[in-house]
Amino acid sequence: MSENRAIRISDLTKSYGTGTAPVFALRGVTFEIDRGERVALLGKSGSGKSTLLNLLGGLDRPTSGSLTVGGHDLGRLGGRDLARFRSATVGMIFQSFNLIPSRTAIENVELPMVFAGRSRRERRAEANRALEAVGLKERLSHRPAQLSGGESQRVAVARALVNRPEILLADEPTGNLDSTTAHEVIELIVNHVESHGTTLILVTHDEELAATCTSRVLRLKDGQLCA
Repeated sequence: MSENRAIRISDLTKSYGTGTAPVFALRGVTFEIDRGERVALLGKSGSGKSTLLNLLGGLDRPTSGSLTVGGHDLGRLGGRDLARFRSATVGMIFQSFNLIPSRTAIENVELPMVFAGRSRRERRAEANRALEAVGLKERLSHRPAQLSGGESQRVAVARALVNRPEILLADEPTGNLDSTTAHEVIELIVNHVESHGTTLILVTHDEELAATCTSRVLRLKDGQLCA
């Protein structure tokens, strides 16, 4: 893979079910994304956006085709190597936050560093800095149920960025937020990727958001890229 390529996908297919009538979520998707590029992935519900993001994040495996992310051929990685890839190479932000309810904000942010094998002292210091950077230094010991939606998403942003990933995958990160909070969260994300040269893949259905936050738009329809 060219050193300037963060992502290279060729003829990527994902299907579910077996037998004569599998259900295809992706059908022969091919594209490349440069390092440091900001790309929006647009499409209606059921178009395959989240499936593609899960494949890019190593949360699922393709049925066929090739998928290289951050120099890693994900189709060839075993479970342990995939876990290392997820903790070191990519950060993921989800619409539903995906915080662990029983853990405090700082403990949630520490999790990627646990999987990366960093010391407890280092984890706590980095998590403190990450939460302060998203404006939550007064909420470190609060659990998700004690946080507003905007605060929960800020925790999720801090967790995704704490290991300074090469690639940030954001799946409708403002979908559950009011417009003011959504603007603040997007500003946090964009400021980070610009200052660190991070590659951003933003899944959204919001044309205006895509136009203002990214430099290129990829559109999915029925599991295929379209013009």
